[in-house]
This record gives sequence, C-alpha cells and structure tokens, in this order.
Amino acid sequence: MTQTRRVLSAKMEDYLKAVYEAQQETDGPVSTSVVAEMLDVTPPTATSMLEKLEERDLVEREKYKGVRLTPEGETVALEVVRHHRLLETYLTEQLGYDWAAVHDEADRLEHHISEEFERRVADLLDDPTVDPHGDPIPDDSLQPVDESGATLEECEEGETVVVRRVRDRDPEELDYLDDVGVTPGTTLRVTEIAPIGMVTVELEDGDAVSLPDGIAATIFVESPDESREFGEVADA
Repeated sequence: MTQTRRVLSAKMEDYLKAVYEAQQETDGPVSTSVVAEMLDVTPPTATSMLEKLEERDLVEREKYKGVRLTPEGETVALEVVRHHRLLETYLTEQLGYDWAAVHDEADRLEHHISEEFERRVADLLDDPTVDPHGDPIPDDSLQPVDESGATLEECEEGETVVVRRVRDRDPEELDYLDDVGVTPGTTLRVTEIAPIGMVTVELEDGDAVSLPDGIAATIFVESPDESREFGEVADA
C-alpha cells in the first residue's frame, strides 16, 4: 500500500480512479462534468474534491479544461484499480458471483483490503492479467496498463472481430450480453450497421444479435487470428 493511500479517504480514491478510467478514453484533460457524471455527483461537488486532490499534488488542473493525474495520483489510482479488478476476479472465480454483480461489490471492498490480502488473492488466482470483463489488471509494480483499442461501434460491415473486453457497468446490460453470448473471447461478424443506431452481429453459432450503439461502444474488440476462419473451432 502506498504511503499516500494511508491518508486518503475512500471518496478521494474513487475520484482518482474515475479520472484514471476517463483518461483512457481521451488524450486531453478530463472535464469536471465527466468526473461528476461518473460518480453521480454535481459538478460543484466534483470541483471541490478535485481542488482538494490538487492541493495534495495528486491531480493537475487546467482552468476551463479539466484535470490530469500526476505520477503520484496515477500510482494511487492504479493500486485501487488493481484491488478492484482482483476482487472482481476473486468474486467470480471463487465465490460464484455473476460478472454483472461483481462491480458494485468490488467498489465497496477495494478501499479496505491490505497488501497481504491483495497478495494472497493474486497468488490464489495465479496472478490473473484480466478481470471477468476482460479489463487488464495492473501488476504489483503498478505500472500503467494498455487499455486502448477499437470498439464494436467503430467496426465496419463484414468485419470479423473477437471481443476483448466489455466496459459496461450496467448489470442489466451485462446480463443481456451474457444471455446472448457476447462476452470476452467471443468471435463476432458485423453484418449490419443501421442508421437508427444499431449494430447487428452474427455469432459463431449463427445467431444474430442487434446491439444499440451505446452498448457497442463499451465492447472492445480485436482482430482474430488470421489463420482461423469464422465458425471454425480453435485448436485445443
């Protein structure tokens, strides 16, 4: 546990994690309104907390533009993210939680586990590199992880892709994606992009699924292995 974390409140850590996650979606500063929306608070409330974090040299603020994490702030955020994603994996693999239910549970626990608990969970899980949603888990060196990538919303008709991760945190939408079989590792072929804001994909079993743009934007994808044709079973 970093020395800084010992003097931060859980709420402060939530803000640092929110800025970290938002920074993965933009090249510039993260606006106060984005942070406020992510944490379901008013912009003035978010501004007040970000000012406190700036006083502690955990964020840098650019007037009228937003905030960025400082190196120290990023380290704290990465530790919270590591805790969160390890806990999600533990809850899913060891306690039988559904992937739609683990986010809120991990949110409640991530601020309170010790370094010893973190190490034991990581050892038990054999140091996983991704959580149940496919999000990368920072290792214990707390180096930044690559969270970039294209989303299903950005794909073109006829393109075949593999789901890499799902950043959706809405339990109902995650349940829906699970029910229709759109989860990390699933191969999809984009069959139609409708002007009404729907993306239709074909799964390997031939089923067709139509997804709103808002959900497609949370599904990160990558190109499948070139040697594998759509519908083939991967070699064991």
